[in-house]
Amino acid sequence: MESFRTEYKFLEKVNSPADLKKLNLSELKIYCEEMRHFIIETVSKTGGHLAPSLGAIELTVALHYVYDTPSDKLVWDVGHQAYGHKVITGRREKMDTIRQYGGISGFCKRQESDYDAFGAGHASTSISAAAGFAAVRNLQQSDHKIVAIIGDGSFTGGLAYEGLNNITEIGGQFLMILNDNEMSISRNVGAMSNYFTKIVRHPQYLYYKNRIWNTLEKLPKGGNFFRRLGQYLLKPIKRLLAPSVLFEEFGFRYYGPVDGHDLKNLISVFENLKNLKYPVLLHVKTIKGKGLEKAEKNPTKYHGIGPEKPAFDADVKKDPSIGFLDAFGKIACEIGEKYPRANFITAAMKTGTGLTEYAKKFPDRYFDVGIAEGHAVTFAAGMAAEGYRPVVAIYSTFLQRAYDQIIHDVALQKLPVVFVLDRAGLVGPDGPTHHGTFDLGFLSLVPGLILAAPRNGNELRDLMVTAMEQNEFPFAIRYPKDKCHEFSEKAEAHLLPVGQWETIQEGRKLAIIATGSMTSTVVGLLPELTAEKVVPSVYHATFVKPMDEALLLQIGDQYRKVLVFEENSEIGGLGTMVARFFSSHDSKIQVINFGIPDTFVTQGTRDELLREIGLDSESIYTTILKNWSK
Repeated sequence: MESFRTEYKFLEKVNSPADLKKLNLSELKIYCEEMRHFIIETVSKTGGHLAPSLGAIELTVALHYVYDTPSDKLVWDVGHQAYGHKVITGRREKMDTIRQYGGISGFCKRQESDYDAFGAGHASTSISAAAGFAAVRNLQQSDHKIVAIIGDGSFTGGLAYEGLNNITEIGGQFLMILNDNEMSISRNVGAMSNYFTKIVRHPQYLYYKNRIWNTLEKLPKGGNFFRRLGQYLLKPIKRLLAPSVLFEEFGFRYYGPVDGHDLKNLISVFENLKNLKYPVLLHVKTIKGKGLEKAEKNPTKYHGIGPEKPAFDADVKKDPSIGFLDAFGKIACEIGEKYPRANFITAAMKTGTGLTEYAKKFPDRYFDVGIAEGHAVTFAAGMAAEGYRPVVAIYSTFLQRAYDQIIHDVALQKLPVVFVLDRAGLVGPDGPTHHGTFDLGFLSLVPGLILAAPRNGNELRDLMVTAMEQNEFPFAIRYPKDKCHEFSEKAEAHLLPVGQWETIQEGRKLAIIATGSMTSTVVGLLPELTAEKVVPSVYHATFVKPMDEALLLQIGDQYRKVLVFEENSEIGGLGTMVARFFSSHDSKIQVINFGIPDTFVTQGTRDELLREIGLDSESIYTTILKNWSK
């Protein structure tokens, strides 16, 4: 699998599931191999989620071969593993645009294809969504099939169990496929991971249960009585081995585990399960990264790759500039050394949040709770209530899933939990499901919560220490998926006065207020602006909440116009708060806000997306000149 070919025997003949059904088993196996090669070639050029899709090739082919899609509904959880699904369903020729500006999405997307029954970018949604599809099918008295495909990592999220709890009430055919590769992005943790391992290692109960059940189902008369008797007789065996009892208590008939790369057996199993009129769980064992040796050995590294890190190239030149992610990882270790009661918590994103080194140095004070953001926040609240200082590191887009916990469990009780929001703003190729464009808005609404956005890595350190030194309120720090501009590993941290802004330049005529990444952009333009004799006053809103009201009053007295720049939704963010402040003080100052428009921004590189919405350097420069001249 380390070499690549450009000519395919069957791949280019399949443009729909109907074409797939024309192939025999031998041809399907070749098709799976060709698809695996094609995805490796494509993703190596475009970047994307490689290892998950490689592990689900045979599963995807078998599903589309047996089921009548799109009439039958395939509901994929997250969508990391659905690249093969896209190839089969008419998007093969567009795969070279995946995750690119103007191209197809890296996730399932309803607007993109009728075969994408439900879109997702966050985990644990498939069962609930599929339950909704099943309910409508039953109301319409239709007979199409519903299939939910969910990875074992997504079973660490509570939403999966809420969906499970509802399925038997809905009734009828429902197939849930557990794609078990023992991975989320990183290695799975917790009781459910151990539970799935137990199922795999104790097949005896499943063997005898299925033998007994299948025999009783064939009885022509009195079958219901004997099946009830069989259930009673199986209970002692179930209690002894209990590998599938959890799902059976939820009302599912459990089958498996089966080899997720045995195409012939998968097709046979799906044919046998297809018309069952009750909920069924099929446990499928797969290998994440299947077919690419590097990805099989290191599925975390190859979960997602960028075009600058091709799957077959061992020698990759790395950008020497440090990003906020790496800076935070180093600062986390500093915090661990300085504060014995500090604990870092993440939701299945140790690598993604930069905590790998911290976890090695302080394993007893690192907690990965799985894909369970709500639990992560309330778990942190419990630690804070006992006098410890938890730091919850979660992507901005994923923290949205824990909003109630932030308000009810943390802020209402005035617990000093520290929230670190990575990927705040536009993240690039992952697109609208992953852009962190709402956090300034939804967090600024929370009473008492301190909200800050550093403009460089050194200020990130200052804010982290400031957050750890105060004990009265929750404290949130957000930063983008970008370079951190300034960061010294040997610099000393400075306590920052909460709510005080930084005056970067005293000028005249025009005031500019910026926060976070936008401050860095504006600062980078100052020499060029000065050369044009454009010298506005520039202020860095280190804290979005509380705001520097004393400074705002001075600005209101000195200027008639203020420009606000933020990499956040224009609605409810810093600009809205500044405008509201001046309005409440009857100020005549004109506030013009420049942020992310009221829409879901597409995918593309950060530079492309910032240019599209007018927040790139060139656009901001033009905006400043235009407002200076008026």
